[in-house]
Amino acid sequence: MDRVGKVLSLEELLKRLAACRSGKGVVFTNGCFDLLHLGHIRYLRQARELGDLLVIGLNSDASTRRIKGPLRPLVPAEERAETLAALEFVDFVILFDDTTAEGLVSLIKPDVYVKGGDYAEGKALPEADIVREYGGRVEILPIVEGRSTTNIVETILRRYEQTKKDENGKGGPG
Repeated sequence: MDRVGKVLSLEELLKRLAACRSGKGVVFTNGCFDLLHLGHIRYLRQARELGDLLVIGLNSDASTRRIKGPLRPLVPAEERAETLAALEFVDFVILFDDTTAEGLVSLIKPDVYVKGGDYAEGKALPEADIVREYGGRVEILPIVEGRSTTNIVETILRRYEQTKKDENGKGGPG
């Protein structure tokens, strides 16, 4: 349940944007945001500084699985949406089922479309052509090195594996 009124349906988002867009720069980004971490916070704060409104397209559980694999997401979409919506610099969150945000970008037509620095390393950014076609701007923000959900999961697994090894080695048969 969205307690801050920022998680919207597409219809409601388009209405809200139409009502408040005049003279305001709309920034849009999208992603899975599975475990919210420092890299996400810095990225989203920087994205918001590029305009007046920040809209986040949040991959649904099904699309996150298609992108990240069968073990993800770790946190259900509704909880991820509410967590993102609780951030003061996030204006709206919309869940979507597609693997890319091309459909949302073509409907929302943000002034600025933002993605993380991993896209500067040759990853395809299918939304970019759509943004440029209507005169919008694409911004690639630097990633925070070593800060990712994958890194957090790997750290947790390593630490718990080491703890289990330590516990099994103590007090047992030698």
